[in-house]
Amino acid sequence: MRKLALGALLLASVSSGAAMAKAPRFAATIVRTSYGIPHISAGNWSGIGYGVGYAYAQDNLCMLAEEFATVAGERSKYFGPKDSAVLGFDKIDNLASDVFFRSAIDLPRLRRGITTQGPEAQAVIRGYVAGYNRLLRDLGPEGVPIACRGKPWLHAITADDMLRLTEKQVLLASSLALAAAVVNAAPPGADHATSQAVTLPDQEKIGVGSNGWAFGGDLTTDGRGLLVGNPHFPWNGPARFWEMHLTIPGVYDVMGVGIAGTPIVSLGFNKDIGWTHTVTAAQHFTLFELAIDPADPTSYIVDGKSEKMLTKTISVPMPDGAAPVTRTLYSSRFGPMVAAPALLLSWSKTKAFSMRDANAGNQRGLAAWIAIGKAKNVGDIKTALATTLGIPWVNTIAVDRGGNALHADVTAVPNVSTEKAKACATPASALLAGRVVLLDGSKAACDWDNTPGTAAPRLLPAGDQAVWERRDYVANSNDSYWLSNPAAPYRQLSPILGPWGTMRTLRTRSGLTEIARRLAGTDGLPAGKLDHAHAEAMALANKSLAAELVTDRLVALCTGKPDLAAACDALAHWDRRFDLDSRGAYLFHTFWATAQSIQGLWAVKYDPADPVNTPRDLITEGAIGEKLLAALTAAAARLAAENIALDARWGDVQFTTRGSQRIAIHGAAGALGVLNVQQSQPVPGGITPMHGSSYMQVVGFDDKGPAVDAVLSYSQSTDPASPHFGDQTLLYSAKRWVRLPFTPAQIAADAQGQAVKISE
Repeated sequence: MRKLALGALLLASVSSGAAMAKAPRFAATIVRTSYGIPHISAGNWSGIGYGVGYAYAQDNLCMLAEEFATVAGERSKYFGPKDSAVLGFDKIDNLASDVFFRSAIDLPRLRRGITTQGPEAQAVIRGYVAGYNRLLRDLGPEGVPIACRGKPWLHAITADDMLRLTEKQVLLASSLALAAAVVNAAPPGADHATSQAVTLPDQEKIGVGSNGWAFGGDLTTDGRGLLVGNPHFPWNGPARFWEMHLTIPGVYDVMGVGIAGTPIVSLGFNKDIGWTHTVTAAQHFTLFELAIDPADPTSYIVDGKSEKMLTKTISVPMPDGAAPVTRTLYSSRFGPMVAAPALLLSWSKTKAFSMRDANAGNQRGLAAWIAIGKAKNVGDIKTALATTLGIPWVNTIAVDRGGNALHADVTAVPNVSTEKAKACATPASALLAGRVVLLDGSKAACDWDNTPGTAAPRLLPAGDQAVWERRDYVANSNDSYWLSNPAAPYRQLSPILGPWGTMRTLRTRSGLTEIARRLAGTDGLPAGKLDHAHAEAMALANKSLAAELVTDRLVALCTGKPDLAAACDALAHWDRRFDLDSRGAYLFHTFWATAQSIQGLWAVKYDPADPVNTPRDLITEGAIGEKLLAALTAAAARLAAENIALDARWGDVQFTTRGSQRIAIHGAAGALGVLNVQQSQPVPGGITPMHGSSYMQVVGFDDKGPAVDAVLSYSQSTDPASPHFGDQTLLYSAKRWVRLPFTPAQIAADAQGQAVKISE
């Protein structure tokens, strides 16, 4: 009997060992609720990445596959060198894109770097790769969406593909803007020119970006935090947001969005906190002006000694077996050489320019966002931001259940103090001021400072960046940190963090004006403290501050002018909004595109003591009045040429298409002082959004958990065959929101179809 029992015990042990040996490396469960939102649960971080990679590819496989080809520097091979790619928020030709990525991405460095980011970050990347590849196997060659079926650029991926994509994402709003300048850089006499124009963002003229409002318990009906997140991002391409809910029981339970290839939530909420992001006005790279050695245009002088530039030869494969194109790029001790003559950045026999980006090799973002997702209050968020310095280029605006509000302009920025920026300026520095800091590269002391204890060398410590924590409110619309709450302007910090004390954009002024009106009860909404209904109405009011400042005086100016009678009448009857039924909105939109650049428009000039309400009072006399009338005449003529009525409904002019369906879209350009931004481009019959309101969320809290209303303006999927190609776009058009299911009971009540369980 004892032998029998011992035998049974041994058999059980062997069976248990076999089961353990066969336990899956990756496993996840995916439940889809209304509008295709996946709720992904797993027992560990690799399982989370596995589920996200699988579910994201279900919705956006072809777009993501093309993005992997982009970051691998293979666009020329697959799509031809002369076609274009979306790099950051702008287009660039494929050859230039390939040269940039093959030069900028240092895979050995990235492979080493990811090993220092902790097991969680490594695991989600491994899982994402496995999940993406699992979907490819499950679909098979004939199950792939038509857009990429049979295409050679659709193939299984590796961890290197994810490392490249992550690197692109952290450079998205920093040095990626100078990609063409890197490709252009060549010594005198050589030519690497690309057709791509090189521009630097003008922080004083930001028209796109995002809005983030965080209301503390002093201003809300329930004494808890209330967040309004309205990021403005591209409607097309890999920077589109995608909704997801990720759960590791007892470890991580977070819902929100990420962009293509993001394996975790980078903007969203858990049961105790909610957060959003806005592109910061801080500068994440600097330029260095080099003194060229007279004896050698590829050497430069530092502290009186000549240093030879490093060279890197890039080979870009071409289509149809053609010989690869090779380029030699140069770099200094500070980083890659750049050339953009239109920006006065030319490589001559006496001087040249180099660039260093604080986000190059920044793999700390995953750790930062994982820590934010685990946060229980805004203090935890603040700690995550400060210890990692991993958030690449966005402000963090957040609230918590306890009624605290946070705005942290804490990112990976160069450690350049006000004193250093002044002491190391060159004559060209003033010409680029407000756009980028230019330092004297002929002095070693003008390199970025290194403060011990920061998460990476030469980064500005979090203690020297801007952090607000309040119980009333904080707000940001991509302007600098200083006016997050006009009642308590922030002290002046390093110019690397953006301009201070300067005129605010109309969109920033509009947001702060609407908050002030809400608090005073003069916004036309029911009086009282803020709740979801107030916040949602404010976010989608589609008011135009430019219209408020201009229209009445413009109508008075044009009244009685026979040749402008119809245009003047259309503006007189316009409701000053950009709602679907707003008639005359397109006329003003077209007029303001020209009129806003007229010099000397305002009788009351900008006053730093009253930045929300100045400048104002349109001048309509003399030469200014004549220019305004000329702009209105030109606008009316353009509408006639486009066969669009002067009093056309805005929703008939601005629209998007999903299949054969034409969907009217409200909102308008940020330069109009509209908070619900839609930057649009011309199409036959009107204009269509290309960049603007994307994932909008209003986050509050109840006794059960988060109470969140949200809408994804362009919907979850880029596949025209998907039922979620345009379903939320219709909701957005109708100003409808989705109450997001978060608890297990809420998810079960809204589940669409059977749960999908995957493992391997």
